[in-house]
Amino acid sequence: MTLNVVTSTVVRQFPSALYPVRARLYRPAAPPIRPFLSRPHSMLRLPSFLLGILAATALAVAPAAAQDFPSQDPVIQAIWEQGMGDASQVEPLAQVLMDSIGPRLSGSPGQMAANQWLLERYGDWDVSARTEEYGTWLGWERGITHIDLLDPRVRTLNGTMLAWSPGTDGPVEGEVVAFPGFGSEAEFQAWLPQAEGKFVALSYAEPTCRAPESWEEHATEESWARMRELRQRTARASGQGIQEAGGQGSVGAALQEAGVLGILPARWSVGWGANKLVSAPAGATVPWLHLSCEDYGLVHRLAANGQGPRLRVDADAEFGGEVPVHNVIGELRGAELPDEYVLLTAHLDSWDGASGATDNGSGTIMMMEAMRILKEVYPNPRRTILVAHWGGEEQGLIGSGAFAEDHPEVVDGLQAAFNQDNGTWRIDFIRMQGLLGAGEHFGRWFSKVPREITQHIELDIPGVPETGGSDHMSFICRGTAGFRLQSNYPDYRQYTWHTDIDTYDKLVLDDLRNNATLAAMLAYLASEDPERVDTEQRELEGRDWPGCRPAQRSSGR
Repeated sequence: MTLNVVTSTVVRQFPSALYPVRARLYRPAAPPIRPFLSRPHSMLRLPSFLLGILAATALAVAPAAAQDFPSQDPVIQAIWEQGMGDASQVEPLAQVLMDSIGPRLSGSPGQMAANQWLLERYGDWDVSARTEEYGTWLGWERGITHIDLLDPRVRTLNGTMLAWSPGTDGPVEGEVVAFPGFGSEAEFQAWLPQAEGKFVALSYAEPTCRAPESWEEHATEESWARMRELRQRTARASGQGIQEAGGQGSVGAALQEAGVLGILPARWSVGWGANKLVSAPAGATVPWLHLSCEDYGLVHRLAANGQGPRLRVDADAEFGGEVPVHNVIGELRGAELPDEYVLLTAHLDSWDGASGATDNGSGTIMMMEAMRILKEVYPNPRRTILVAHWGGEEQGLIGSGAFAEDHPEVVDGLQAAFNQDNGTWRIDFIRMQGLLGAGEHFGRWFSKVPREITQHIELDIPGVPETGGSDHMSFICRGTAGFRLQSNYPDYRQYTWHTDIDTYDKLVLDDLRNNATLAAMLAYLASEDPERVDTEQRELEGRDWPGCRPAQRSSGR
């Protein structure tokens, strides 16, 4: 399919005389994204670095074959052959990490096993690698969770225990009560004795567990409108009832002190079979149990209608106190500029509800594979290339923040950090993070990357710095060149992000190969670039540049 290049007009003239241009490579049928043309294209004066993109991508009508490259750079060609050919290790790496090791909760045996596996794989590839302790976290190991409905009928329920929840110390049985709405904290306190010795369904039951796209496609407009309104009204009423009772934290603590058998929260992820599954609150003293959307609805409806649901729960978990937690760092030492750094990053930790495939097993595999490729075809880089697999991202960018605090020499010498953390589809968006000189470098780099990769990518030039989200922020907040290689994720937030179905089968291996190849090429090109990436920051209107917060060195639990 033929693809064209579209550039949009100057947004603002900066003192550096750089043109902040938004460049997009896109399918002909698609309209330009965020068009803001103020004058005809013929009147535009394009920056020289964008001319390289145009030259590299304005090719013949037929798609370029795999062996067609915009330059004759032998390293780029070798990276392509390694990453996109039969030598690719993406599939076997992904299978082991997601299937055999599985979830990698901070402080868990799964995270420790993943750390060791990474060291072994890098050893196999003759890549120097090490673990770096950045603090401690509350150790916790999941055992078996089994939840059965006993009355008014028998059914084994689809559910599990939340991370850092205590277990039951053997099977326990009890009635379920639905948390009613309260108009005041006094009303809640008067009701509280009724919850003793029972399981409490704390959340509201979703009026539907059918995905919105199904409603939109099949329901009448009137029916879908009524369902949307009912969902909103139900959520508001439940939230208000909990707030009037004292707020989520106070209510949960009061229920535990009252001697409930367990607490059942619920958070549907607005997709078929997907539910958000994070952790129990700090200091939980009774089991916090999560059921699937419909099984929670079943139990809640039975309780709300006085039909006496009774559960048997057998949940096993073991706490390990504060245990050391680590980042894993791999290194290819620079031959000419060893004190300047290119950094490939992804967080290794995950939540515990599934195997953490797209958050962030995909990023982990992508950066492992990129490092394997570089060792194979570019073992003596000009600048030092580091790969970092962070711990504690899900707890607030802790591993990367600690690394940046502990390694000022890397921050000071950083050429560029490339981070990936949002799903499994191919990279399609890179924000320049408000750095006025970054676009010029990406323009040069992209002029050498095969069109099969760049045709899908939008460059946001100069963009604005993000304010949170993932580990590149630990470097952006320090004024260095940190970039998020963002995947296209139309269904990521509802189906896999922090859900109980974030599993191997959701990976798109073709795109992982593409992304690993891109990461290896960017690392090589940034390493060889004759100039340092200019980190002059654009002027922000109505906001400050993102600040850094001190890294948390323990769980505090």
